[in-house]
Amino acid sequence: MSYCKQEGKDRIIFVTKEDHEAPSNAELIADDPNDPYEEQGLILPSGEINWNCPCLGGMASGPCGEPFKAAFSCFHYSTEEVKGSDCVDKFRSMQECMQRYPELYPQEDDNDNAPQGEGGAAEAATPSTGDSDPAPTPDSTPVSADASQTQRPTAS
Repeated sequence: MSYCKQEGKDRIIFVTKEDHEAPSNAELIADDPNDPYEEQGLILPSGEINWNCPCLGGMASGPCGEPFKAAFSCFHYSTEEVKGSDCVDKFRSMQECMQRYPELYPQEDDNDNAPQGEGGAAEAATPSTGDSDPAPTPDSTPVSADASQTQRPTAS
């Protein structure tokens, strides 16, 4: 004998083997955009940011949740020609907060994709090889005594 019972927001339906073998006559209802249990994605139908979206990975909560929300909101609503260019200070505050909690917000160790340049994270995170001489750069490539066999990189 089939029956149904309600437990909180859940409805539990028990069916017999015979009921289960018969084709379903269930009618699907349209998704309710106001259903708090329904996943909406990052941007709600109203255009607002869904801070509960799992895609944020919890960034909107924790010790740096408010600076993250401020920076992300600024970028989302930015109308500048270069989107988000008016949000640099908010992103800087968020980054400074995250640097205070390295155990919660670890820095990426992938130097291949890190920005290169003066004072960049990639230079600071480059592991030492134990040699006192730094690795050659295009401006410091050694030239051998026979310069005809050495190719020097050209500046582009």
